[in-house]
Amino acid sequence: MIGSLVDLLYIAASVLFILGLKGLSSPETARRGMLLAEIGMLMAIVGTLLHHDIVSYEWIVAGFLLGSVIGVPIAVLIPMTKLPERIALSHAFGGLAAAMVGVSEYYRHGEELGAIKMGAIGFEVMLGALTFTGSMMAFGKLQGVITGVPVTYRFQNVSNISLFAVTIGSVAYLVYDPSRHALFYAMLGLAFLVGLLFVLPIGGADMPVVISLLNSYAGLAASATGFVLSNNVLIIAGALDGASGFFLSIIMSKAMNRSFTNVLFGAFGAIAETAPVSVAQTAGVNEGSLEDAGMLLENARSLIVVPGYGMAVAQAQHAVRELADLVAKHGATVKYAIHPVAGRMPGHMNVLLAEANVPYDQLYDLDAINDDFSATDVALVVGANDVVNPAAKTNPRSPIYGMPVLNVDLARSVIVLKRSMNPGFAGIENDLFVRPNTMMVFGDAKQTLTRIVAELKK
Repeated sequence: MIGSLVDLLYIAASVLFILGLKGLSSPETARRGMLLAEIGMLMAIVGTLLHHDIVSYEWIVAGFLLGSVIGVPIAVLIPMTKLPERIALSHAFGGLAAAMVGVSEYYRHGEELGAIKMGAIGFEVMLGALTFTGSMMAFGKLQGVITGVPVTYRFQNVSNISLFAVTIGSVAYLVYDPSRHALFYAMLGLAFLVGLLFVLPIGGADMPVVISLLNSYAGLAASATGFVLSNNVLIIAGALDGASGFFLSIIMSKAMNRSFTNVLFGAFGAIAETAPVSVAQTAGVNEGSLEDAGMLLENARSLIVVPGYGMAVAQAQHAVRELADLVAKHGATVKYAIHPVAGRMPGHMNVLLAEANVPYDQLYDLDAINDDFSATDVALVVGANDVVNPAAKTNPRSPIYGMPVLNVDLARSVIVLKRSMNPGFAGIENDLFVRPNTMMVFGDAKQTLTRIVAELKK
Protein backbone atom coordinates (compact mmCIF):
# COMPACT_ATOMS: atom_id res chain seq x y z
CA MET A 1 0.00 0.00 0.00
CA ILE A 2 2.72 2.47 1.01
CA GLY A 3 4.77 1.51 -2.05
CA SER A 4 1.86 2.27 -4.38
CA LEU A 5 1.29 5.63 -2.68
CA VAL A 6 4.96 6.53 -3.09
CA ASP A 7 4.81 5.64 -6.79
CA LEU A 8 1.69 7.79 -7.29
CA LEU A 9 3.30 10.73 -5.52
CA TYR A 10 6.43 10.37 -7.67
CA ILE A 11 4.38 10.24 -10.88
CA ALA A 12 2.37 13.32 -9.86
CA ALA A 13 5.56 15.15 -8.89
CA SER A 14 7.18 14.35 -12.24
CA VAL A 15 4.16 15.63 -14.17
CA LEU A 16 4.12 18.83 -12.11
CA PHE A 17 7.85 19.34 -12.75
CA ILE A 18 7.25 19.12 -16.50
CA LEU A 19 4.27 21.49 -16.33
CA GLY A 20 6.27 23.87 -14.14
CA LEU A 21 9.13 23.93 -16.63
CA LYS A 22 6.65 24.62 -19.42
CA GLY A 23 5.20 27.50 -17.41
CA LEU A 24 8.62 29.09 -17.04
CA SER A 25 8.82 29.55 -20.81
CA SER A 26 6.76 32.76 -20.59
CA PRO A 27 6.72 35.66 -18.10
CA GLU A 28 2.90 35.52 -18.00
CA THR A 29 2.89 31.90 -16.78
CA ALA A 30 6.15 31.88 -14.81
CA ARG A 31 4.51 32.34 -11.39
CA ARG A 32 2.09 29.50 -12.06
CA GLY A 33 4.95 27.35 -13.30
CA MET A 34 6.92 27.98 -10.13
CA LEU A 35 3.88 27.12 -7.99
CA LEU A 36 3.35 23.84 -9.85
CA ALA A 37 7.03 22.95 -9.47
CA GLU A 38 6.92 23.75 -5.75
CA ILE A 39 3.87 21.50 -5.27
CA GLY A 40 5.67 18.79 -7.22
CA MET A 41 8.74 19.10 -4.99
CA LEU A 42 6.55 18.85 -1.89
CA MET A 43 4.99 15.65 -3.26
CA ALA A 44 8.43 14.24 -4.05
CA ILE A 45 9.65 14.96 -0.52
CA VAL A 46 6.54 13.43 1.08
CA GLY A 47 6.90 10.36 -1.13
CA THR A 48 10.55 9.98 -0.15
CA LEU A 49 9.75 10.32 3.55
CA LEU A 50 7.25 7.49 3.20
CA HIS A 51 9.80 5.23 1.51
CA HIS A 52 10.28 1.81 3.13
CA ASP A 53 14.10 2.17 3.16
CA ILE A 54 13.91 4.88 5.84
CA VAL A 55 14.46 3.31 9.27
CA SER A 56 15.04 6.45 11.35
CA TYR A 57 13.98 10.07 11.01
CA GLU A 58 16.38 11.69 13.51
CA TRP A 59 19.04 12.73 10.98
CA ILE A 60 16.36 13.72 8.46
CA VAL A 61 14.72 16.07 10.99
CA ALA A 62 18.13 17.47 11.93
CA GLY A 63 18.94 18.11 8.27
CA PHE A 64 15.55 19.71 7.72
CA LEU A 65 16.02 22.08 10.65
CA LEU A 66 19.59 22.97 9.68
CA GLY A 67 18.59 23.58 6.05
CA SER A 68 15.68 25.76 7.14
CA VAL A 69 17.90 27.83 9.42
CA ILE A 70 20.23 28.48 6.49
CA GLY A 71 17.71 28.67 3.66
CA VAL A 72 15.05 30.96 5.12
CA PRO A 73 17.44 33.88 5.86
CA ILE A 74 18.97 33.47 2.39
CA ALA A 75 15.53 33.73 0.77
CA VAL A 76 14.42 36.66 2.94
CA LEU A 77 17.59 38.74 3.26
CA ILE A 78 19.41 38.43 -0.08
CA PRO A 79 18.22 41.18 -2.46
CA MET A 80 17.01 40.39 -5.95
CA THR A 81 20.08 42.13 -7.37
CA LYS A 82 22.20 39.36 -5.83
CA LEU A 83 20.12 36.55 -7.32
CA PRO A 84 22.91 35.38 -9.69
CA GLU A 85 25.24 34.90 -6.72
CA ARG A 86 22.55 33.04 -4.78
CA ILE A 87 21.87 30.74 -7.72
CA ALA A 88 25.59 30.02 -8.06
CA LEU A 89 25.64 28.99 -4.39
CA SER A 90 22.57 26.79 -4.89
CA HIS A 91 24.28 24.99 -7.76
CA ALA A 92 27.42 24.61 -5.65
CA PHE A 93 25.71 22.96 -2.71
CA GLY A 94 23.45 20.87 -4.95
CA GLY A 95 26.55 19.50 -6.68
CA LEU A 96 28.29 18.91 -3.36
CA ALA A 97 25.26 17.02 -2.01
CA ALA A 98 25.23 14.75 -5.07
CA ALA A 99 28.97 14.09 -4.73
CA MET A 100 28.62 13.29 -1.01
CA VAL A 101 25.84 10.78 -1.71
CA GLY A 102 28.09 9.07 -4.24
CA VAL A 103 31.04 9.01 -1.81
CA SER A 104 28.76 7.54 0.88
CA GLU A 105 27.49 4.79 -1.42
CA TYR A 106 31.02 3.91 -2.52
CA TYR A 107 32.26 3.88 1.09
CA ARG A 108 29.44 1.54 2.13
CA HIS A 109 29.55 -0.92 -0.76
CA GLY A 110 32.91 -0.50 -2.50
CA GLU A 111 33.92 -3.78 -4.17
CA GLU A 112 30.32 -5.04 -4.16
CA LEU A 113 29.24 -2.48 -6.75
CA GLY A 114 28.39 -3.70 -10.23
CA ALA A 115 29.59 -1.96 -13.37
CA ILE A 116 26.35 -0.04 -13.98
CA LYS A 117 26.00 1.26 -10.44
CA MET A 118 29.72 2.08 -10.21
CA GLY A 119 29.40 4.02 -13.46
CA ALA A 120 26.49 6.00 -12.06
CA ILE A 121 28.38 6.73 -8.84
CA GLY A 122 31.50 7.80 -10.74
CA PHE A 123 29.50 10.07 -13.04
CA GLU A 124 27.60 11.51 -10.06
CA VAL A 125 30.71 12.20 -7.99
CA MET A 126 32.67 13.67 -10.89
CA LEU A 127 29.90 16.04 -12.04
CA GLY A 128 28.87 16.93 -8.49
CA ALA A 129 32.42 17.81 -7.44
CA LEU A 130 33.25 19.93 -10.48
CA THR A 131 29.85 21.65 -10.20
CA PHE A 132 30.65 22.56 -6.58
CA THR A 133 34.04 24.16 -7.22
CA GLY A 134 32.98 25.64 -10.57
CA SER A 135 29.92 27.25 -8.99
CA MET A 136 31.97 28.58 -6.08
CA MET A 137 34.39 30.08 -8.59
CA ALA A 138 31.45 31.65 -10.47
CA PHE A 139 30.10 32.99 -7.16
CA GLY A 140 33.47 34.55 -6.40
CA LYS A 141 33.62 36.24 -9.80
CA LEU A 142 30.06 37.53 -9.51
CA GLN A 143 30.63 38.78 -5.97
CA GLY A 144 33.93 40.42 -6.87
CA VAL A 145 35.93 38.28 -4.43
CA ILE A 146 37.77 36.83 -7.44
CA THR A 147 38.70 38.96 -10.42
CA GLY A 148 36.15 38.85 -13.22
CA VAL A 149 38.90 39.26 -15.79
CA PRO A 150 39.73 35.96 -17.55
CA VAL A 151 42.80 34.37 -15.95
CA THR A 152 44.82 32.63 -18.65
CA TYR A 153 48.22 31.02 -18.94
CA ARG A 154 50.22 29.10 -21.53
CA PHE A 155 48.85 25.70 -22.59
CA GLN A 156 45.80 26.27 -20.39
CA ASN A 157 43.23 24.59 -22.62
CA VAL A 158 45.51 21.63 -23.28
CA SER A 159 46.16 21.07 -19.58
CA ASN A 160 42.49 21.50 -18.64
CA ILE A 161 41.28 19.06 -21.27
CA SER A 162 44.02 16.58 -20.33
CA LEU A 163 43.04 16.82 -16.67
CA PHE A 164 39.40 16.24 -17.56
CA ALA A 165 40.36 13.24 -19.71
CA VAL A 166 42.33 11.74 -16.81
CA THR A 167 39.30 12.21 -14.55
CA ILE A 168 36.98 10.46 -17.00
CA GLY A 169 39.59 7.73 -17.47
CA SER A 170 39.65 7.19 -13.71
CA VAL A 171 35.89 6.75 -13.68
CA ALA A 172 36.14 4.25 -16.53
CA TYR A 173 38.80 2.21 -14.72
CA LEU A 174 36.72 2.20 -11.53
CA VAL A 175 33.83 0.72 -13.52
CA TYR A 176 36.22 -2.06 -14.52
CA ASP A 177 37.67 -2.46 -10.99
CA PRO A 178 35.65 -0.79 -8.19
CA SER A 179 38.11 -1.96 -5.53
CA ARG A 180 40.62 0.84 -6.27
CA HIS A 181 39.74 3.08 -3.32
CA ALA A 182 42.76 5.34 -3.71
CA LEU A 183 41.88 5.96 -7.35
CA PHE A 184 38.29 6.82 -6.40
CA TYR A 185 39.32 9.54 -3.96
CA ALA A 186 42.00 10.78 -6.38
CA MET A 187 39.25 11.10 -9.01
CA LEU A 188 37.18 13.09 -6.52
CA GLY A 189 40.08 15.50 -5.95
CA LEU A 190 40.72 15.84 -9.69
CA ALA A 191 37.04 16.67 -10.27
CA PHE A 192 37.22 19.45 -7.67
CA LEU A 193 40.28 20.82 -9.47
CA VAL A 194 38.64 20.58 -12.90
CA GLY A 195 35.73 22.75 -11.72
CA LEU A 196 38.09 25.47 -10.54
CA LEU A 197 40.28 25.49 -13.62
CA PHE A 198 37.47 25.41 -16.17
CA VAL A 199 35.72 28.52 -14.79
CA LEU A 200 38.94 30.41 -14.07
CA PRO A 201 39.49 31.62 -17.68
CA ILE A 202 35.85 32.61 -18.25
CA GLY A 203 35.16 36.33 -17.97
CA GLY A 204 32.25 38.38 -16.71
CA ALA A 205 30.54 38.73 -20.10
CA ASP A 206 30.04 34.97 -20.29
CA MET A 207 28.66 34.46 -16.78
CA PRO A 208 25.05 33.94 -18.00
CA VAL A 209 26.21 30.94 -20.05
CA VAL A 210 28.34 29.62 -17.18
CA ILE A 211 25.43 29.85 -14.73
CA SER A 212 23.09 27.91 -17.05
CA LEU A 213 25.79 25.34 -17.85
CA LEU A 214 26.51 24.72 -14.17
CA ASN A 215 22.77 24.30 -13.70
CA SER A 216 22.92 21.57 -16.32
CA TYR A 217 25.81 19.83 -14.53
CA ALA A 218 23.96 19.95 -11.21
CA GLY A 219 20.89 18.41 -12.85
CA LEU A 220 22.86 15.61 -14.46
CA ALA A 221 24.57 14.87 -11.13
CA ALA A 222 21.16 14.71 -9.46
CA SER A 223 19.89 12.35 -12.16
CA ALA A 224 22.89 10.08 -11.62
CA THR A 225 22.11 10.17 -7.90
CA GLY A 226 18.64 8.91 -8.75
CA PHE A 227 20.14 5.89 -10.52
CA VAL A 228 22.40 5.21 -7.54
CA LEU A 229 19.53 5.39 -5.05
CA SER A 230 16.92 3.82 -7.38
CA ASN A 231 14.80 6.94 -7.01
CA ASN A 232 12.66 7.54 -10.11
CA VAL A 233 11.57 11.09 -9.36
CA LEU A 234 15.18 12.16 -8.83
CA ILE A 235 16.13 10.65 -12.18
CA ILE A 236 13.34 12.54 -13.95
CA ALA A 237 13.87 15.86 -12.15
CA GLY A 238 17.62 15.73 -12.69
CA ALA A 239 17.21 14.89 -16.37
CA LEU A 240 14.80 17.81 -16.83
CA ASP A 241 17.19 20.16 -15.06
CA GLY A 242 20.20 18.90 -16.99
CA ALA A 243 18.55 19.06 -20.41
CA SER A 244 16.96 22.48 -19.89
CA GLY A 245 20.21 23.95 -18.56
CA PHE A 246 22.17 22.57 -21.51
CA PHE A 247 19.76 23.90 -24.14
CA LEU A 248 19.57 27.25 -22.34
CA SER A 249 23.36 27.47 -22.49
CA ILE A 250 23.23 26.93 -26.26
CA ILE A 251 20.52 29.58 -26.62
CA MET A 252 22.58 32.05 -24.59
CA SER A 253 25.64 31.33 -26.73
CA LYS A 254 23.64 32.00 -29.89
CA ALA A 255 22.37 35.25 -28.35
CA MET A 256 26.01 36.36 -28.15
CA ASN A 257 26.78 34.94 -31.61
CA ARG A 258 29.44 32.70 -30.13
CA SER A 259 30.00 28.98 -30.20
CA PHE A 260 29.74 26.88 -27.08
CA THR A 261 33.42 25.98 -27.24
CA ASN A 262 34.36 29.63 -27.67
CA VAL A 263 32.58 30.48 -24.43
CA LEU A 264 34.30 27.67 -22.53
CA PHE A 265 37.78 28.09 -24.00
CA GLY A 266 37.88 31.57 -25.53
CA ALA A 267 38.66 33.61 -22.38
CA PHE A 268 36.40 36.41 -23.62
CA GLY A 269 34.66 39.03 -21.53
CA ALA A 270 37.23 40.95 -19.53
CA ILE A 271 35.76 43.40 -17.06
CA ALA A 272 37.39 46.74 -17.74
CA GLU A 273 36.15 48.80 -14.82
CA THR A 274 39.33 50.83 -14.63
CA ALA A 275 40.07 50.98 -18.35
CA PRO A 276 41.42 54.33 -19.53
CA VAL A 277 39.05 56.51 -21.51
CA SER A 278 40.39 57.20 -24.98
CA VAL A 279 40.21 60.50 -26.83
CA ALA A 280 38.13 58.86 -29.55
CA GLN A 281 35.61 57.75 -26.97
CA THR A 282 35.16 61.14 -25.29
CA ALA A 283 35.16 63.22 -28.48
CA GLY A 284 31.67 64.23 -29.51
CA VAL A 285 29.93 63.02 -26.34
CA ASN A 286 26.71 64.94 -25.76
CA GLU A 287 26.41 65.19 -21.97
CA GLY A 288 22.95 66.25 -20.89
CA SER A 289 21.50 67.56 -17.66
CA LEU A 290 18.61 66.19 -15.66
CA GLU A 291 16.45 69.00 -17.02
CA ASP A 292 17.36 68.04 -20.61
CA ALA A 293 16.47 64.42 -19.98
CA GLY A 294 13.23 65.40 -18.27
CA MET A 295 12.22 67.60 -21.20
CA LEU A 296 12.79 64.78 -23.71
CA LEU A 297 10.78 62.35 -21.63
CA GLU A 298 7.97 64.85 -21.00
CA ASN A 299 7.47 65.41 -24.74
CA ALA A 300 7.86 61.75 -25.73
CA ARG A 301 4.88 59.94 -27.18
CA SER A 302 6.69 56.61 -27.09
CA LEU A 303 9.40 55.27 -24.76
CA ILE A 304 11.42 52.06 -24.75
CA VAL A 305 13.37 51.31 -21.57
CA VAL A 306 16.49 49.16 -22.00
CA PRO A 307 17.72 47.77 -18.65
CA GLY A 308 21.21 46.36 -18.09
CA TYR A 309 23.49 45.17 -15.35
CA GLY A 310 24.03 48.78 -14.22
CA MET A 311 20.37 48.88 -13.21
CA ALA A 312 20.93 45.83 -11.02
CA VAL A 313 24.04 47.33 -9.41
CA ALA A 314 22.22 50.59 -8.62
CA GLN A 315 19.06 48.70 -7.54
CA ALA A 316 17.17 51.13 -9.74
CA GLN A 317 14.35 48.88 -10.92
CA HIS A 318 11.73 50.58 -8.73
CA ALA A 319 12.86 54.03 -9.89
CA VAL A 320 12.64 52.83 -13.49
CA ARG A 321 9.06 51.68 -12.91
CA GLU A 322 8.12 54.99 -11.28
CA LEU A 323 9.56 57.00 -14.17
CA ALA A 324 7.88 54.79 -16.79
CA ASP A 325 4.51 55.11 -15.04
CA LEU A 326 4.87 58.88 -14.93
CA VAL A 327 5.72 59.06 -18.65
CA ALA A 328 2.75 56.79 -19.41
CA LYS A 329 0.45 59.14 -17.48
CA HIS A 330 1.47 61.86 -19.93
CA GLY A 331 0.00 59.74 -22.72
CA ALA A 332 3.11 57.94 -23.97
CA THR A 333 3.33 54.24 -24.76
CA VAL A 334 5.97 52.48 -22.66
CA LYS A 335 7.78 49.24 -23.47
CA TYR A 336 10.78 47.42 -22.00
CA ALA A 337 13.37 45.81 -24.28
CA ILE A 338 14.99 42.73 -22.72
CA HIS A 339 18.18 41.37 -24.25
CA PRO A 340 18.72 37.66 -23.48
CA VAL A 341 22.23 38.21 -22.06
CA ALA A 342 21.62 41.48 -20.21
CA GLY A 343 22.77 41.04 -16.61
CA ARG A 344 24.58 38.15 -14.97
CA MET A 345 22.18 35.27 -15.53
CA PRO A 346 19.39 34.23 -17.92
CA GLY A 347 16.28 36.27 -17.17
CA HIS A 348 18.10 38.59 -14.76
CA MET A 349 16.32 41.72 -16.03
CA ASN A 350 12.93 39.98 -16.04
CA VAL A 351 13.37 39.03 -12.39
CA LEU A 352 14.33 42.56 -11.32
CA LEU A 353 11.49 44.20 -13.25
CA ALA A 354 9.02 41.64 -11.88
CA GLU A 355 10.14 42.64 -8.37
CA ALA A 356 9.22 46.24 -9.27
CA ASN A 357 5.80 45.02 -10.50
CA VAL A 358 6.39 46.00 -14.11
CA PRO A 359 3.47 44.50 -16.13
CA TYR A 360 4.44 41.40 -18.10
CA ASP A 361 2.77 42.72 -21.25
CA GLN A 362 5.26 45.60 -21.35
CA LEU A 363 8.27 43.26 -21.55
CA TYR A 364 9.53 42.43 -25.05
CA ASP A 365 12.47 40.29 -26.09
CA LEU A 366 14.96 41.33 -28.73
CA ASP A 367 13.22 39.86 -31.78
CA ALA A 368 9.82 41.24 -30.79
CA ILE A 369 10.90 44.84 -30.24
CA ASN A 370 13.91 45.55 -32.44
CA ASP A 371 11.79 46.86 -35.33
CA ASP A 372 10.02 49.33 -32.98
CA PHE A 373 13.07 51.44 -32.16
CA SER A 374 13.04 53.33 -35.47
CA ALA A 375 9.53 54.61 -34.68
CA THR A 376 10.25 55.44 -31.03
CA ASP A 377 10.71 58.97 -29.67
CA VAL A 378 13.01 58.09 -26.75
CA ALA A 379 15.03 55.03 -25.84
CA LEU A 380 16.16 55.10 -22.21
CA VAL A 381 19.22 52.92 -21.58
CA VAL A 382 19.72 52.17 -17.89
CA GLY A 383 23.14 50.65 -17.27
CA ALA A 384 23.26 48.57 -20.47
CA ASN A 385 26.40 48.60 -22.60
CA ASP A 386 27.48 45.80 -24.94
CA VAL A 387 23.90 44.73 -25.75
CA VAL A 388 23.23 48.17 -27.32
CA ASN A 389 26.59 48.64 -29.06
CA PRO A 390 26.08 49.36 -32.81
CA ALA A 391 29.61 48.06 -33.48
CA ALA A 392 28.11 44.56 -33.36
CA LYS A 393 26.26 45.48 -36.58
CA THR A 394 28.72 47.75 -38.35
CA ASN A 395 32.32 46.92 -37.38
CA PRO A 396 33.62 43.54 -38.66
CA ARG A 397 36.79 43.99 -36.57
CA SER A 398 34.88 44.30 -33.31
CA PRO A 399 35.04 41.23 -31.01
CA ILE A 400 31.24 41.39 -30.65
CA TYR A 401 30.57 41.71 -34.38
CA GLY A 402 27.58 39.57 -35.34
CA MET A 403 26.16 39.50 -31.83
CA PRO A 404 22.44 40.38 -31.96
CA VAL A 405 21.98 43.75 -30.23
CA LEU A 406 19.05 46.04 -29.54
CA ASN A 407 18.60 48.71 -32.24
CA VAL A 408 18.70 51.54 -29.70
CA ASP A 409 20.72 53.74 -32.09
CA LEU A 410 17.71 53.93 -34.46
CA ALA A 411 15.48 55.73 -31.94
CA ARG A 412 14.89 59.45 -32.53
CA SER A 413 16.53 60.28 -29.18
CA VAL A 414 18.56 58.12 -26.83
CA ILE A 415 19.18 58.81 -23.13
CA VAL A 416 21.97 56.71 -21.61
CA LEU A 417 22.33 56.53 -17.82
CA LYS A 418 25.85 55.46 -16.81
CA ARG A 419 28.29 56.11 -14.00
CA SER A 420 31.13 56.90 -16.43
CA MET A 421 32.40 56.28 -19.95
CA ASN A 422 34.12 53.03 -18.92
CA PRO A 423 33.37 50.11 -21.26
CA GLY A 424 31.25 47.11 -20.33
CA PHE A 425 32.20 43.47 -19.80
CA ALA A 426 33.53 43.08 -23.33
CA GLY A 427 36.06 45.85 -22.64
CA ILE A 428 35.38 47.76 -25.88
CA GLU A 429 34.18 51.26 -26.65
CA ASN A 430 30.50 51.80 -27.43
CA ASP A 431 29.74 53.72 -30.63
CA LEU A 432 26.27 54.53 -29.33
CA PHE A 433 27.66 56.97 -26.77
CA VAL A 434 29.04 59.32 -29.44
CA ARG A 435 26.05 59.27 -31.78
CA PRO A 436 24.46 62.71 -32.37
CA ASN A 437 21.05 61.46 -31.17
CA THR A 438 22.48 60.20 -27.85
CA MET A 439 22.45 62.13 -24.58
CA MET A 440 24.71 60.85 -21.81
CA VAL A 441 23.58 61.46 -18.21
CA PHE A 442 26.29 60.43 -15.76
CA GLY A 443 25.78 59.31 -12.18
CA ASP A 444 24.16 56.60 -10.07
CA ALA A 445 21.15 55.35 -12.04
CA LYS A 446 18.80 55.22 -9.07
CA GLN A 447 19.61 58.74 -7.93
CA THR A 448 19.46 60.08 -11.48
CA LEU A 449 16.07 58.50 -12.15
CA THR A 450 14.68 59.75 -8.84
CA ARG A 451 15.74 63.30 -9.68
CA ILE A 452 14.32 63.07 -13.21
CA VAL A 453 11.02 61.91 -11.71
CA ALA A 454 11.06 64.95 -9.45
CA GLU A 455 11.70 67.18 -12.49
CA LEU A 456 8.76 65.63 -14.36
CA LYS A 457 6.46 66.07 -11.37
CA LYS A 458 7.29 69.76 -11.24
